Amino acid sequence: MTQPGIDYAAVFRRLPSAVALLTPQLMFVDANEDYLALSGRTPGEVIGHFLFDVFPDNPGQAKASGMRNLGASLRRVATTGERDAMALQRYDVEDPERPGQWNERYWSTVNTPVLGEEGRVVLVAHRVEEVTELIRARGGPEGGRARVLEAELYSRARELQEVNERLRRAHAREREVALALQAAMLPAPQPLRQHRVAVRYRPATGALNVCGDWYDLVDLPGEGDRIGVSVGDVVGHGLPAACVMGQLRSALSAASRVAEGPAGALEVLGLYARSVPGAESTTAVNTFVDWEERTVTYSSAGHPPPALLRADGTVEFLDQATDPPLGARPEHVAGPQAVVPFGEDDTLVLYTDGLVERRGEDIDAGLARLADVLARHRGAGPERLADAVLGELLPPGGVTDDTALVVVRL
Repeated sequence: MTQPGIDYAAVFRRLPSAVALLTPQLMFVDANEDYLALSGRTPGEVIGHFLFDVFPDNPGQAKASGMRNLGASLRRVATTGERDAMALQRYDVEDPERPGQWNERYWSTVNTPVLGEEGRVVLVAHRVEEVTELIRARGGPEGGRARVLEAELYSRARELQEVNERLRRAHAREREVALALQAAMLPAPQPLRQHRVAVRYRPATGALNVCGDWYDLVDLPGEGDRIGVSVGDVVGHGLPAACVMGQLRSALSAASRVAEGPAGALEVLGLYARSVPGAESTTAVNTFVDWEERTVTYSSAGHPPPALLRADGTVEFLDQATDPPLGARPEHVAGPQAVVPFGEDDTLVLYTDGLVERRGEDIDAGLARLADVLARHRGAGPERLADAVLGELLPPGGVTDDTALVVVRL
């Protein structure tokens, strides 16, 4: 039997808790009946307005940190996509009928991200519960204990704010150093004979989430017109991941120059990774492009498959030669390798998982988005195609993982 449709708007209005919906820029989109009643505001005074225009800080409480902490929590949720249950906070509310009259209020708050189809935060659900009476009751008739508790709350909030600020500066410094180290170790874009190639690297939004991804382009020795193209992703973040990345990229670059094929180069890299702390479970894909044979030979170690964009807009994912990540097998075995032919004006696209993976969805959805973007921009050159792919697939607010991208016109 078909169940009747649920009126979620009506459910939201009658939730037994005070809830408001905010944009990532902290503009009110909606507020339910309990929220409006609790705050003493009408829908017109709230919806469409900036949160802290509706509820500004109490000018008589210069040392109060409740509003600052609330703003930090909401922005953190909007940036990271992670739920945040705040510690008990005091932030006073101005009486709407008596401007300048502020009422002392205590709140328990939970901020929860609402994700869109692409996995980025489109709204923040802001749930509040007033606990003012509970705090006052704990202080007894004269409110002495409540004042002690208030002072403790302010003191702890200030200490937490100072710790968070120190951590933020330390993380920002680590991010800066790690990015500089990675930039020094990744090859600078340069012409490979007459071939047209575009490379892109976009660091993660978070300070501790950068520097595990790499790309490499190798002019292969010997007769013929051949290049090697690879990308990889180290498990881990920050400076340790940047150091491991540099070692593995250099090792694969050297192995590709002497190996008979990409699988052989990845076998060497897998053996080397066993001796490098932090290299476990690294993923990588290696391709050899031969213009005389007009073939792409490829091998993957647990990495998302390269995409071969045909001139007619068809997209083929190269997933017929995939092994587990480096060092995942208990014993060393020869890796798989496959060959695919290419035609005039086909395009090879290699990337890391930050381009296609989103929290809470299957990777097939990300691969489908990539195929759609490639097909729609099939006539673009490598530089324009790379910009289009990043522009349409990466959320405007950034992602929580690095993204490396290599586009080769065949």
